Amino acid sequence: MYCFKKNVYTAVAALLLAAPLLYTGCATTASEPSSNAGSNQTDPAATQTADASSQANKQAGSSTSTAPAKTKPNGDVQRVKADPSKKRERKKRRNRYGNNYFPNYEFTTEEGKKVRFFDDLIKDKVVSINFIFTSCQNICPLETARLVEVYHQLGDRVGKDIFMYSITVDPARDTPEVLKAYKKKFNIGKGWTFLTGKKEEIDALRVKLGLYITDLDETLPDGQIDHNISLVMGNQKTGQWMKRSPYETSQVLSTMLGDWLHNWSDRGKNKVVSEDYKDAEGIKNYSDGKYIYKTRCLTCHSIGAGDGIGPDLYGVTDRRGEAWLRRWIAEPNKMIKEKDPIIMDMMKRYNNIMMPNLKLNQKDIGQVLAYIRTIEAEVKAAKK
Repeated sequence: MYCFKKNVYTAVAALLLAAPLLYTGCATTASEPSSNAGSNQTDPAATQTADASSQANKQAGSSTSTAPAKTKPNGDVQRVKADPSKKRERKKRRNRYGNNYFPNYEFTTEEGKKVRFFDDLIKDKVVSINFIFTSCQNICPLETARLVEVYHQLGDRVGKDIFMYSITVDPARDTPEVLKAYKKKFNIGKGWTFLTGKKEEIDALRVKLGLYITDLDETLPDGQIDHNISLVMGNQKTGQWMKRSPYETSQVLSTMLGDWLHNWSDRGKNKVVSEDYKDAEGIKNYSDGKYIYKTRCLTCHSIGAGDGIGPDLYGVTDRRGEAWLRRWIAEPNKMIKEKDPIIMDMMKRYNNIMMPNLKLNQKDIGQVLAYIRTIEAEVKAAKK
């Protein structure tokens, strides 16, 4: 037993002594000083034999054996690079929202230019898409006005790294010329395109975008069309898509479109609005009237800050009677149809943009009017 242990220890010691040579890959060859000779001279015969052996190994390896793995200077085996074509294929499978999902329908812009939906409008782009029609008496004017705010907040990025599209659901009436006039009403410039096309293809696209509701009545009086009012924002290249409401604040929408849908590593470079709490509007004296005003009225009106898309509402509760105001808020489309003289004059001054029927009930209207009176009083007090 003692001899066995001694032999084991001797073998381990020999391995440990040889470890440096094994680790560094060093070995005594004929081209190096001979360890047996104990001198610095080289044995020519040994060198010739080694060279011949090396040459034979190279020839044999080229025809019968597998090439040795490449090694880095530190001796580690180098990884074989992945096939780029396979990587692209995997990426394509991950992004299901490519040309295999979106149709490439032909549309016509407000300028009369023919474009393809996938190839020209959304491929590799960050986009917003909504559906409107220009004779809408309900939510479309508000939705467009909300997106006008987003458009101005994004500035010159629209048309460069962000693209906005509004597609009509009423192509029979919304010709390119009509869409161009509608765009002009809202003072919209480059980068935001209005589109028309074939009705069946527009409906199919609405289905693809999740913006088609099958049980809506699309044959309402006065040529009105009931349709989904949501908008879709997305980055086609990354496959990120989201559906949003036009009632959200423009700052939220512009941040999603201008920051969140872009490369996360660039976050901060694409800041649209301030993220500092000191710049945030405080929440005080919440009321339902304030909420309705902020989400429905503020897009077009101010109270004491001047005209916008619509008139400044400061003093409106003194200029107009309660009954007139309540009816105007409840059913503006009917009063326009009746050609109310006050409204006809007002529309001429504001690009004939229709006040939308927001379907507010009398309780909602009372709360909005109460909020307007509160702000009117605050503005009046501040002017003294």
